[in-house]
Amino acid sequence: MARRYGEFTDRGVQLLGLSVDSVYSHLAWIDSIKDTFHVDVPFPVIADGDSRVARLYGMTTADGGTTTVRSVFFIGPEQTIRASITYPAAIGRNVAELLRVMDALQENVSSQGCAIPANWRPGEPTLSPAPTTTASWQERRTAADAGVKAWYYKVNE
Repeated sequence: MARRYGEFTDRGVQLLGLSVDSVYSHLAWIDSIKDTFHVDVPFPVIADGDSRVARLYGMTTADGGTTTVRSVFFIGPEQTIRASITYPAAIGRNVAELLRVMDALQENVSSQGCAIPANWRPGEPTLSPAPTTTASWQERRTAADAGVKAWYYKVNE
């Protein structure tokens, strides 16, 4: 966990945990992680005892109970949710995919709106978004650009 945490913080990302469990449960969980796996939990974990935040973010089970689903939210500097991934409680999170999504979101911002293909990794080509007007569609269709594979698919080399 500590090594993976560094992969996020090295990219300028702040992690934060939220649970409907009590502060005391969090302290016991953090202690258990350290004892069992010899890892410190290096990010804050917030107690949401009344499930208010969990309900606002859609993190409670469909039956409206107090059990939460495991969710990851990528919140941008403008305080909006850029992406989210939700897992059943029985399924572990894929840290490599979380890092990929985070890198893709950062690339999208730094390149001023490129599209990111599936399975993309940093350093690989991105895509130009599909045309949204008749004029831009016509321009893309007739472009002599080697990156244009189809009117909706242009690779940025």
